[in-house]
Formats: sequence, structure tokens, C-alpha cells
Amino acid sequence: MQENDLPVSAIADARTFTDQAALHGLLARLRRTDPMPWVESGLTRPFWLVTRHADITAIELQPDRFINQPRQAILPIAYEQAAAARTGGKGYQEVMRNLVAMDGREHRVFRAIAQSQFLSKALGVIRDDIDALAVEFVDRMEARGNACDFSAEIAMWYPLRVIMTILGVPREDEALMLRFTQQVLTSQDPEYSQGGGGISAMIQMFDYFRPRIADLRVTPTETIGSVVANARVDGDLLSDRDVFGYFLILATAGHDTTSYSLAGGLLALLENPEAFSRLRADPLLIPAAVDEIIRWSSPVRHFARTAVEDGEIAGTAYKAGDTFLLSYPSANRDAAVFDDPFAFRIDRKPNRHLAFGTGPHLCLGQHLARMELAAFLREFVARIDTVELAGEPRWTESTFVGGTKALPVRYRFKDRVPA
Repeated sequence: MQENDLPVSAIADARTFTDQAALHGLLARLRRTDPMPWVESGLTRPFWLVTRHADITAIELQPDRFINQPRQAILPIAYEQAAAARTGGKGYQEVMRNLVAMDGREHRVFRAIAQSQFLSKALGVIRDDIDALAVEFVDRMEARGNACDFSAEIAMWYPLRVIMTILGVPREDEALMLRFTQQVLTSQDPEYSQGGGGISAMIQMFDYFRPRIADLRVTPTETIGSVVANARVDGDLLSDRDVFGYFLILATAGHDTTSYSLAGGLLALLENPEAFSRLRADPLLIPAAVDEIIRWSSPVRHFARTAVEDGEIAGTAYKAGDTFLLSYPSANRDAAVFDDPFAFRIDRKPNRHLAFGTGPHLCLGQHLARMELAAFLREFVARIDTVELAGEPRWTESTFVGGTKALPVRYRFKDRVPA
């Protein structure tokens, strides 16, 4: 990776993330020369940018010293002001709280509500359903003829269907849910910012789910959505706001991140045809390839932590109240951890990427994400004959969550063998 002379403030500019070479050139330089700079961009409130795998891990493994409140993400000042204006000065927390925003006992108690539902063994009961959805969406790709925008037409919809099934959302509402999740997570991108931006979408999404929460309490189902809606903490049902917070984190973290990984994974395979050929020849490589795809794509671009006391990291002193941006794309290209980190290796082992985070906030849905990606790849590599880029890929304009949002491809499927 060619280092560059982009100013460190570029990390706060969403446009930087639309140019992967520029982004990783900046981060590579910082890891080598200035691994934890103080960033004053004028776009956001100031923060420390943490670029090395070891330092991010150290912060995440000390949840009593580095907490998630009050900033879970580094957002533009204008967005924070808009959220405050819509909620009487209280911001996003007035609409909902979610696991990402919680610390200590509260986080442990709320995470336990659905944690067992997302363990590998528990997910085994829906494996056949996910395999069937993978078939459905590869069929959908084949039905498009010989070309499509893989990101917008396939990758965005397949994980959405999985997570909406889990939440009990009907298929006819999926387009609405897609718009909500994109506006909430990627409202910095002009293509997704219509209709009032993230806080407006969040309020509309809350209005959508509120009557459904009530219905699930009257008529429980076997969905995870029902488990959350009927959960009790200290003997009391969760407030609608807290149930919605759970639904929101499942809908967004369970959908958009997997979608961007899937699209980014296909792009990586197209850019590395030898790896693609190996994968098609040996599907047993798919589990390792999935983790490499997730490392490579790093769809969660950062989370934030706030120091509760003075201290020092990477030789730099910080103060209580300082905020840290944990750069996962940077950690996942750190040469101190990954051999040849800018090589896409579908057999990479070990693969200690931080795309799911680590510590108590390790992604709740990591096993589901791996299962979805593996199911799709198995079906896709078994049926595809040829596939190539049909235009320039485009990336989301977002500092928080994002990835390949446009991936035009041409392809041909193998001839079907008569049954």
C-alpha cells in the first residue's frame, strides 16, 4: 500500500472512505509514524484516532476505563445538532438506547436477553432457512439475465431478508426497512440522506415498530423479536424505547454490515481471480474465505469510546472525558498482526481481525453473519460459470458503517443439469 500525505483530519471526512487507496494510504502512514493522533477537523468534535490493532484491543478489553457513553460514533457536529433539535436537546438517546450505548451491568443484562439465540448451536435450527434464502437470491441473480448491480440488487436484500425474518417483519415492508437502515447508518451519503437524515429515519422506524411490539406482547411468536419484546429486566418488561433499541441494532448491524461484506467479498474475489479459482475448486476454503472477506471489507469503520480517567496509550497521555475513534479498517491492515496485510488470502490463518470488535461488546451476530456469507458463497460458486466487473465500483460516503454500494457485474451461470 502506497502511503500518502493526506492530513489526519481527512479521517473525519466521509468522502475519504469512497477512495480505498487514499484511506488505507493514510492509515498505513499513521500506524507507522503517528499511531494515535489528536484530530481537530472542524467537522466533528475532537477525538483521538486509534490506528493500531494492539491499542484498539487494549481499549476494548478495559470497559471500565473506556466506556461507550456518551459517544458511540464520531458524527458530524451538524448531525448532532439536528438530533438535539428533533428531540428537545436530548439527542438519539431520546428515541432509543441499544447495546452499543450501554456499559457495565446494564450492558451485560440487556445483552443476555438474546445472546443465547445467536450462538452457533442455536442458529443451527435456522441453517436450512438461510441456505434456502441463499438459493433464492442466487436464483434472483440468475433471473436478472447476464448483468446486475450485485450490491444494490442482491447483496443489500439477502441479509435484509434474513434479519427481517428474525424480527418478524413481512416481506412487503422490506423496502421500507432498507430505506430506514441506510438512512440511520449512512446518512452522511447524499444518496441515503433524503427525508430528514438519520434521526428522522430513526423516529419513523420507532413509529413502525411500536404497534408491532404491542402485538408481540399480546400474541408471542417464536421469533427473536418476540423474545426481546417479552423480555423482563428486574421483573419489568422493557420500555418500548429499549425494545426498539434492540430491534434497531439487530436490523442495522445484522443487515447493512453483512451486505457490505458480501459485496466487498465479491469485489475482492474479482480483483483476485486466482483466489476465486481456488475457492470454486475447493469449497472447503469457504469458512476461512468468509473471515478474510470480513477482514478485508471491515464494514464497521469505527466505534468510539470515552476515557473515565487520565492515562496513557501508545506513549500518548490523554485526559478523562477524551474520546477515542477505534479504526477497524486500520487494525485489520496492521502488519504487526497480519502477514502481508494488503494481500487478500482466502486461506489466511490465523485471522485475528477486529471487524466484530472484541471484549464485552464483541458483535452479537458474528455467527449469523458468517453463516449467511458462507451459505451464499457455497451456492454462488457452485453455480456460476463466469463473472466480471461491468463498471466502476462505488463506495458509501460514510465514516461510520459502509462499503461497496455499487458493484456492476456481468456473468454467466452454468447450464442446469436436468433432474
